[in-house]
Amino acid sequence: LALNPWDVVLCASGTVISCENAIVVVVIFYSPAFRAPMFLLIGSLATADLLAGLGLILHFAFVYLIPSEAVSLLTVGLLVASFTASVSSLLTITIDRYLSLYNALTYYSDRTVTRTYIMLLLTWGASICCGLLPVLGWNCLQEPSACSIVRPLTKSHLSILSVSFLAVFAVMLQLYVHICRIVCRHAQQIAVQRHFLASSHDVTARKAIATLAVILGTFASCWLPFAVYGLLGDAGSPALYTHITLLPATCSSLLNPVIYAFRNQEIQKVLWAVCCGCCSSAPPFLSRSPSDV
Repeated sequence: LALNPWDVVLCASGTVISCENAIVVVVIFYSPAFRAPMFLLIGSLATADLLAGLGLILHFAFVYLIPSEAVSLLTVGLLVASFTASVSSLLTITIDRYLSLYNALTYYSDRTVTRTYIMLLLTWGASICCGLLPVLGWNCLQEPSACSIVRPLTKSHLSILSVSFLAVFAVMLQLYVHICRIVCRHAQQIAVQRHFLASSHDVTARKAIATLAVILGTFASCWLPFAVYGLLGDAGSPALYTHITLLPATCSSLLNPVIYAFRNQEIQKVLWAVCCGCCSSAPPFLSRSPSDV
């Protein structure tokens, strides 16, 4: 096959995604101090994005080195499962942040840990099932006219995934709006009780709104173009449009570690210690706050 520059870009992005998320996975899963529900969910997100990066690399290698329909189904199934797990992990992190503020008094309990494991089980169970569907026969290899903009996924399969992504965005938007309201209300109550100036409440509100805008803006700009085009396009649509909308979707896995992991102070401490060669015997200080928002 002639080398497609878009495939090269996707493979290069997959390499960066894999390296970036591998750092997060190693830090979280090999540090005994990071066992709080918040870190488990961030680790789940990093694992999903790591698999997505590896899937992009394997898909490029198998398409140009070992062209095979069976192998193509496996790599596409891996990409579907990993990206579905990534989006679902973003939703679970949002739910965890909302519950940590809405049920602040009962958040630090065994019930929270149990709920976290249930969410992880549902996330990965549903994602693996979605990834297995093309391998088990729901593909368009025998009927090319039924193909979507992403071969060998069928139009109906990609439509279901696109609607699911749009539904996840709607739920995240609603939850983060509630989170922003709770944070602003708490900041106002603290300002009144401690006789702070009104400007301190305004600063907290602006920070909450800015963080909300970054999280939702990143998700929307990365996934909405592909989700909408997945509903509107078909097998006859130009491949250029598919690559233009698919590349931002892969960038979501590139930006997730920056937004959800590298901004965390405890993870920053571990990374700085590794970079500086400082092997401290004391475990990193665990924040009691499950989120920065």
